[in-house]
Amino acid sequence: MSPRFSCPSQPRMLKRALGFVLCLTVLASWSVSAQTTHDMKNGGPSDSNHAAAWRVTSRLGYGPTPDTASAAEQNPKAWGLHQIDLAFAASQSAPTIPSDIARFNQPMSATVKDFQAEREARRNIKAPAAGALAMADDTTGALGFSRDMTQTANAWRLMACSDPMLENPLLARMTEFWFNHLNVFAGKGPVRPFVGHYLVNVIRANALGKFEDLLLASARHPAMLFYLDQAQSNVRGLNENYARELMELHTLGVNAGYSQNDVRELARILTGWTVGIPLGEGFRFAERLHDSGSKTLLGRNFNNNGMQEGEDAIRMLARHPATAKRLALRLATTFVADKPPQALVDQLAATFTRTQGDVRAVMRTLVESPEFWRADNTLFKTPLDFACSALTAGGGVKERREIQLTLGFLAQAGQPLHGWQTPDGYKTDAATWLAPEALTRRADYAMALGARIHEPTYLQPFLSATSLNRIAREQPASRSGLMLASPDFMNK
Repeated sequence: MSPRFSCPSQPRMLKRALGFVLCLTVLASWSVSAQTTHDMKNGGPSDSNHAAAWRVTSRLGYGPTPDTASAAEQNPKAWGLHQIDLAFAASQSAPTIPSDIARFNQPMSATVKDFQAEREARRNIKAPAAGALAMADDTTGALGFSRDMTQTANAWRLMACSDPMLENPLLARMTEFWFNHLNVFAGKGPVRPFVGHYLVNVIRANALGKFEDLLLASARHPAMLFYLDQAQSNVRGLNENYARELMELHTLGVNAGYSQNDVRELARILTGWTVGIPLGEGFRFAERLHDSGSKTLLGRNFNNNGMQEGEDAIRMLARHPATAKRLALRLATTFVADKPPQALVDQLAATFTRTQGDVRAVMRTLVESPEFWRADNTLFKTPLDFACSALTAGGGVKERREIQLTLGFLAQAGQPLHGWQTPDGYKTDAATWLAPEALTRRADYAMALGARIHEPTYLQPFLSATSLNRIAREQPASRSGLMLASPDFMNK
């Protein structure tokens, strides 16, 4: 028998929403444990496919739309597997980016040129000359370049994650996953103008391909080269930052058995991997900056072979068994449960190894697994999950104000876009994000966004009777926000 709770009524709409969220979270925590007796069969529970459709659309995307809800309910597992193929196909084509924000994805040569112009404009401010006073007020021209590139990249991410007509939902989800794994911080000056290009041409383009190709593309991009100081590393002044994070976070993991000497040897192998900004280039291998001596990494010898040394080393790390285990665990914690079954992690790692890091094959193994569909393998939405799914429920981004509202919420919630300073990326577990103060912020955002959208009645089959009954007692104007603030909506 379920315990009885009573939700207090509050006189004001927002207070009612907050009380509703906090109270029903208690109910939700009980109902999650109660529903674990249900076994999902063939991609859905025996009595209904609603739960399975919610699970697959919320984990392989950011929740159902009226169209995807109907399609996913027919055969949730088949729908999910089909999304993997659709997402891969979409990743091989250029993204759809509205023309008014498309500058962030301009060719690398154009970005480098504009970056140089911005640097020159800033130097002129520091050393005033004729006309410099007027230039100091130029925030829409050269001086505003990096800011514009960051803002437009942010806008596109929110549009892409919330509109299946603009971007395949699983591709948007995988882009989020891999950006978080190969994180760069937009707050570091020279990184800022390159983040959007990195997002589209490194992360998105390789999100469902071979992991080693993704890793190499990341290693060659100015965003990563600037972020982890690889651009400064050379034979005369070794910088180990990128080499260390490449082994500890991007591939093997800290407990994989490598030594500090391995980190140093990898840093020597990668000397000469830099940027060519003065030459109008992004990535550049500078032979004169490369350490031509012999090196030994994880027992393998690397002799003087220029840039090929770095490529061989990165591919070796990408194919290492420790990398397979690390990535399998991270995928399982993102798509299945905060503490996934070890058997599933082992199965994903085996597929990764067998296919030499084919992410599409690993995702098929994940969706085909019984663990993906088990009701007791629960996940709580991160702030970005929640924001993207709320925007999706409202039909996607319609006005600039919704972008500003969402970016403000993410900053207050502790997950600003491209805003994590350290290379480990944001955590995704419920323990990090499930707290009363965080729920209050979500309720604020839900009510603000809900006031701007039509009531998403198609979500009703996915909400609990408790939530629906509580919402039905409120005024129609508040119901959209309350649906988005419900505890059912915060799980995926």
